[in-house]
Amino acid sequence: MRVGARLLLYGVSFHVSPGDRIGLVGRNGAGKTTLLHTLAGELRPAAGSVVRTAGVGHLPQDSRAADQSVTVTDRILSARGLDLAVRALRSAEAAMADGTERSMNAYVRAEAEFQARGGYAAEAEAARVAAGLGLPAELMDRRLGALSGGQRRRVELARILFAGYGMLLLDEPANHLDAASIAWLRSFLTSHQGGLVMISHDTSLLAGTVNRVFHLDPGRAALDVHNTGWDAYLTQREADERRRARERSNAERKAAALHAQAGRMRARVSTAVAARNMARRADRLLADLEPARRAAKTARIRLPEPAPCGRIPLGAVSLTRSYGGRHVLRGVDLAVDRGSCLVVLGPNGAGKTTLLRLLAGRDTPDGGRVVHGHGLRLGYFAQEHDTLDPESTVREHLAGAAPHLTDGEVRQVLGAFLFTGDHTGKPAGVLSGGEKTRLALAGLVHSGANVLLLDEPTNNLDPASRAEVLAAVGTYPGAIVMVTHDEGAVDALRPDRVLLLPEAEEDLWDDDYRELVVPADA
Repeated sequence: MRVGARLLLYGVSFHVSPGDRIGLVGRNGAGKTTLLHTLAGELRPAAGSVVRTAGVGHLPQDSRAADQSVTVTDRILSARGLDLAVRALRSAEAAMADGTERSMNAYVRAEAEFQARGGYAAEAEAARVAAGLGLPAELMDRRLGALSGGQRRRVELARILFAGYGMLLLDEPANHLDAASIAWLRSFLTSHQGGLVMISHDTSLLAGTVNRVFHLDPGRAALDVHNTGWDAYLTQREADERRRARERSNAERKAAALHAQAGRMRARVSTAVAARNMARRADRLLADLEPARRAAKTARIRLPEPAPCGRIPLGAVSLTRSYGGRHVLRGVDLAVDRGSCLVVLGPNGAGKTTLLRLLAGRDTPDGGRVVHGHGLRLGYFAQEHDTLDPESTVREHLAGAAPHLTDGEVRQVLGAFLFTGDHTGKPAGVLSGGEKTRLALAGLVHSGANVLLLDEPTNNLDPASRAEVLAAVGTYPGAIVMVTHDEGAVDALRPDRVLLLPEAEEDLWDDDYRELVVPADA
């Protein structure tokens, strides 16, 4: 596999059998998402082939249904063609009012097609899958366009799980799921009879699900296959690292001794040949070792130095927003003090992302207003990365976000966020979820923002990059309004206040509110 001139994988062969539940792991940008797209048939490998002997269900990171006007129920049922069968059955039922033999025959045909696709049992199964992923019954008749980003993501996951594919390719399926839904997903995947390849940075999901681990190593363009569960993989990996370090140390010590002995023998004509042989033996000792693994680079993530501002740089008065005739936000009042930290909590669909979009000026309220205080500079991080132009390159994006930087300074900032060489010329649209997160954060560095609106900033990040983001959040001196389902992000933020949606109730932060981030039974 290649991306541009970069070699991601070379000469890799593997198979996935029924019952294999594979965790595909590696650093952000290693090529995990590209590999999943290739396995799904959406990208062609540079060489070699992918053979599929079962239907494949692929959940990409940026999964979005093309038609936002369909209902949740129809979208899920469409995985088995049941949406069309239900529609035909309802139409036939209505036509039977004329009592003609033709309409009766049409109804019989429509019902037979409906039953052939699973009938009422399949409808009930679709409802169970949706409920397990946190989509309540009252949501099922709602159109996709009226849902939050997290809810739409759950619908796409429900559709793929309901379809009954023999092979599942899931890219970060736990994104936007609460603890109860992740527990349900873990149970579903462990009982799946087909094959599974899953990318996830949720180690608890990996530990409870996978029985094989594929580690993508970009430094060697290799895929290391471990036929063990997650905990055994971690233990084995640590043992392998210790073994490699021990072997290298022993070989280097022996090689040094041989070279030293050869150096002493080289001065005599009678032992010069033996000295050369001894030196070659020392070189072979080192050449036969496995290549030393280089420590993976970690992005040096920092947040902007906030520009001076007034005491209350950002506020909102009676904000109201509706979608499809349904109130998403109603009467939200807010005052963001200079340097304060506010966490916004609530279930999917409560309006958290909508609130941040309104505060950022990305959407217009139906009622109320957003108030900009003296010296306000906003920085907005969107969970769906819709602030990134998919056609613009990495370098163009940062240059546009910070036009005062020289070309050299742009490259320096991008290098700190692990975008170097050819990576700076990649369109934002082909980046992995973790790379998009890093690019969006890089755009904030020189913005001078004194109020940051952060919507799920730790999604899609590998553990090292997540730790960097949380450290940056914890030391940022400006104000932050954060939406998150990540308990660690709340700990790093150390919020002063909490805004609860959809109730629009604001309160001083108390550790009791942690239960709304991670339920007590998680």
